[in-house]
Amino acid sequence: MKILFFVCGVCFFALCGRGQTVLVTGEVQKQLTLSAADIAAMPRTSVSANDKQGVAHSYSGVALSEIFRAAGVTTGGQLRGKNLAKYLLVSCADGYQVVFSLAELDGDFTDRVVILADQMEGKPLPDSVGPFRIVVPGEKRPARNCFQVKGLSIKFAKE
Repeated sequence: MKILFFVCGVCFFALCGRGQTVLVTGEVQKQLTLSAADIAAMPRTSVSANDKQGVAHSYSGVALSEIFRAAGVTTGGQLRGKNLAKYLLVSCADGYQVVFSLAELDGDFTDRVVILADQMEGKPLPDSVGPFRIVVPGEKRPARNCFQVKGLSIKFAKE
């Protein structure tokens, strides 16, 4: 009986707990573990981006700038000098990683809004790409629109 309970508990954790949080770490004032509920409670925004086949989709979620604000990431007027060497490393469940300079995500440098999406066309993301993904509007190739995001790490580029 105990073995069956343990096996069922492990299966429940693997199926229900998998990919349900995003860790925000690194050069931050406050490390965050964001659940689906945390992300849903943050200010929402929508963007449109093309998939690999060139078809436009509407995504909604939270602007990375909002997550940065909550974590105390260097942004705005403080993003100058040595702080311009900071970058975001996005890590996904399958080991895929992408990099953004903080400047290309900051409203003082660009009008483009990159989001951590949890919905596509008004519905939760499919399990194959969710529960969270990065959506980068306006890129010629959607290679940085990555799936099953697990971590957002702010780092310093060093020589």
